[in-house]
Amino acid sequence: MDYSFIFYLLALMLVLIGIAGVVLPALPGIPLVFAGLLLAAWTDGFVHVGWLPLTLLGLLTLLSFAVDILATVVGAQRVGASSKALWGTFIGSIIGVFFMPIGLLAGPLLGALAGEYWHTRELGRSTQVGLATWLGILLGVALKMALVVAMLGLFAFAWWL
Repeated sequence: MDYSFIFYLLALMLVLIGIAGVVLPALPGIPLVFAGLLLAAWTDGFVHVGWLPLTLLGLLTLLSFAVDILATVVGAQRVGASSKALWGTFIGSIIGVFFMPIGLLAGPLLGALAGEYWHTRELGRSTQVGLATWLGILLGVALKMALVVAMLGLFAFAWWL
């Protein structure tokens, strides 16, 4: 029996869940996209997509980790956020998942604001740190979406070329 349809379906599900994971903080978005693309290439016996495109896809996946960390940290550090603000961002992001869709945007902002307020007791400064951290996260999501589009484009190009 040929199970390739099931593997292709599983690959598609991994890619779609990965795309959702670019926005949802609890899911490893781009690694799931990579896993789905790798599964599709494996199912095909690596006939259409070989080692060079897969290596490039792997490098883009590694780049996504740097983007994830740097976008949030750079946004927060540009205004001198404390480590409590960064922890607040992380905790707020996780809690925000339970209050979708508003929680995805409000959670990191409120978490960073609360963490910085706990550190400084200055509402104006805490608001500034919260907004900068939130903008860093939005920039990170935009950059990761661009990476996903590049990965899908590279895979499609390799498949049909």
